[in-house]
Order: sequence, then C-alpha cells, then structure tokens
Amino acid sequence: MPSYVALLRAVNVGRTGKLPMSELKAICVAAGFRGVQTYIASGNVVFSADQSEAQVKVVLEERLKSYAGKPVGVIVRTANEMPEVLAANPFAEAPPNWTYAIFLDAPRPANILDGIKHQKDEEVRLGKREIYVAYKEGVGRSKLKIPIAANGTARNINTIAKLADLAA
Repeated sequence: MPSYVALLRAVNVGRTGKLPMSELKAICVAAGFRGVQTYIASGNVVFSADQSEAQVKVVLEERLKSYAGKPVGVIVRTANEMPEVLAANPFAEAPPNWTYAIFLDAPRPANILDGIKHQKDEEVRLGKREIYVAYKEGVGRSKLKIPIAANGTARNINTIAKLADLAA
C-alpha cells in the first residue's frame, strides 16, 4: 500500500483556515487512510492509502471542503518523493529554517519564473515540481512574489526532513 504526504495550503497560518490537527487526522481516518500522523499545525499529514496520488488529492480536497465550507488546496507527494525533494535542495549550506520548497501540483512550466517581483537577495532555483527559495533575511521580511506559488504551498527544509522521516 503506497504511503503519502499531504500538504494543505493556507491552514492555520495567520488568519486563514483554522483546522485542528486532530480534525485533519479524523478526516483522513474517515477517508480510509491508514497509519495517519499529522506534523505541526500547518497542515501536514502522512498516511497510507490504496488510492493513487491523484485519487488521494481528490478525496482529501472534497472532505476538507465539506469540513471547512470552502476549498482547501492539497498537494500530495509519495513517501519516496519527500527524500528526493530534500536531497535536491540546491541551498544545502543555507539555514534550513530559512530555506523553503514551494510544492506545486504539476511539473513546472518552462516560464515558471516569469513575473517574479520584489526579489531582493533571495535565491530561487527550480526543482521537478518544486521551487526552492533561500531567504537571506528570513521569509517574514521578504517581499518576494512568485505568481505561480499562489497555486502551491511552501515548507521549510526542517519540516520537509521531518515529513520524509515520518513517511519512511
């Protein structure tokens, strides 16, 4: 049975989408997922399921929409992909809490970095279905805008490492 990591977009960040992790776990269990574990309150969940990655995404988004009363974006990766995302980090020397991967649903288009605005000293590199960003002064101080990132969700390298470990 395949194992997955689901990353929810805009959950428990600032004033957006409150979702207790106990509720997220219950939603996943009700969907028939097994071995469900959540990690920190920002919408990370690891589990096994008989469905494909695409099916897991649809099931989880439908159940979250029913719970929240509005769409909740979900990005899904297989357990095998998470260590690959971690290993592909081009900023291995940068502080892991200031280095992020922005997870996207689909392979990135060639012009993905068109329209970037307000880039100061942030470094940006492309992965398979991720955009890596090293924030020199921290993410909270950055004004960087990557338009396609609005369709994804970001996690710092520390979180990615923990999720890869939990999914292994």
